Amino acid sequence: MNQPDAPRALLALNPALDRAEIAARFARDGRVQIRSVLTEAAARTTHDVLRHTPWGIAWQADGDGPHMVRAGALPQVPAAEQGRVGQAIGTAMTGRGYAFLFSQYPMLEAYLKKWAPGGPHDLLLEHLNDAPFLDFVRGVTGIPELVKADAQATLYRPNQFLSEHDDAHAGESRRVAYVLNLCAVDWRPDWGGYLNFYDADGDVKAGFRPRFNALNLFRVPQRHNVTYVPPFAPLERFAITGWFRDR
Repeated sequence: MNQPDAPRALLALNPALDRAEIAARFARDGRVQIRSVLTEAAARTTHDVLRHTPWGIAWQADGDGPHMVRAGALPQVPAAEQGRVGQAIGTAMTGRGYAFLFSQYPMLEAYLKKWAPGGPHDLLLEHLNDAPFLDFVRGVTGIPELVKADAQATLYRPNQFLSEHDDAHAGESRRVAYVLNLCAVDWRPDWGGYLNFYDADGDVKAGFRPRFNALNLFRVPQRHNVTYVPPFAPLERFAITGWFRDR
C-alpha cells in the first residue's frame, strides 16, 4: 500500500464539528460519540491503512496474559495450543473471570521497536499526538493536562470480544479512553461488537454502535465491554483504540 502523500490527512478533523456541543455532552455524560469526526477523505485513507494491517492476536484468560502473537507467528502456533487458549478463555467466561480475544496491531510497540519505521501506522500515532488532534480532545474533555496518547489497531473478527472492565490501572495515568471506529459497512446490531457501558446492577446504560468515522471518548474509569461478534458478522469492525494520558 502506498503511503499517503499528505500524512496529516490521515487524521484531518472535520471543520464543521460543533465543538461546544460535543464538549457539553461529554461534560454531562462522561462519554460521547462524535460522528463524522474526520473529513471524508481522511476517514477513507485511515480505513485503508487499517484494511492493510498485519493482524496479530491479543488474548487473556484471567491471570494468563495478556498475550500478543504477531501476524507472522500465527501460522506457527500449534493446534493443541490454540485449543488450550480457547478452552482457557471459555473457562474464564463461564465463571466470573476476565478475558478477551481480538485481532490487534500494537501501534505504540511497533513504533518504539521500529517494526515499520515511517509507515502509515507510525504516522497515525504521530498525528494522534500532534497538536490538532490532541488539542481537540483536550477541548472536548475539558482536561488540558492531557499530554499524549498510545494506540493499537483493532479488528474484532467473528467469535472475538472484550469482557467487562473499567480501564483503571494504578500509576498508568489513563484519563480518557478512545475508540476511533472505521467500520465502512452499515453495521447491524445483531453483529455484536458494540461498545457498551454498564451501571452497578449490570444494566446497559449506554451503547455505541460500530460506525464509520466515529470517535468514542469516555472518562476512566467506567465499566464497559465490546460485545461478542457472532460467526456471521463481516470482517469490518476496524478501530484505533487507546488512552489519552496526563503524563
